[in-house]
Amino acid sequence: MRILAVLLLGLCFGVGCNRSKASPSAGGTSEPATPGAAVVGKAEVGKAAPDFELKDLDGKSVKLSSFRGKTVVLEWFNPDCPYVRMSHTKGSLKASANSWNAKDSVVWLAINSGAPGKQGHGAETNKAGVARFGLQYPVLADESGAVGKAYGATNTPHLYVIDKQGVLVYAGAIDNSPDGEGQSPTDGTLINYAVAAVEAVEAGREVTVKQTEAYGCSVKY
Repeated sequence: MRILAVLLLGLCFGVGCNRSKASPSAGGTSEPATPGAAVVGKAEVGKAAPDFELKDLDGKSVKLSSFRGKTVVLEWFNPDCPYVRMSHTKGSLKASANSWNAKDSVVWLAINSGAPGKQGHGAETNKAGVARFGLQYPVLADESGAVGKAYGATNTPHLYVIDKQGVLVYAGAIDNSPDGEGQSPTDGTLINYAVAAVEAVEAGREVTVKQTEAYGCSVKY
């Protein structure tokens, strides 16, 4: 009997019979979600855009999935980035963002993924940027960087367009003028990629340019 007990005990260790460590399905605790940034999945053009919930500069929660049925534009934002400043005062974001956001069928959201202490961080800094640029849409705070990393945002500005079914249809630069001013298009003709994608979605057409390389400042994770 003693030999049998030893053999059974060894077998139990070998196959993991120890039940003292609870799993999430058995009532144990899983890793807590990042505060203020519940993100579902990773962004990939042609697939469902990752859902998230962030707070705006007044502390109001904004959830991406609540805009299903509308075209959504996500603009990675840093009010102190020279490219963002130029794009909002001289370039392609100056008129396009507010004008499209004013339409009932389109929602434009800015997201700041800058970490505390980094350039462009903080509610007051961003409120000043909103006033300076005359933004008529919310800036959402992603201090942990969880949403930015889920979307693969690398630059400010970095634009994403989501169709009415919640599918990511465009990701990349605002336009083909990497000076941020809209004055030096790479092929001689200015192309506002983000607006072209919005226009296609609104007209029920397929987005032709689905992905480009973003330019601008690095996101200050």
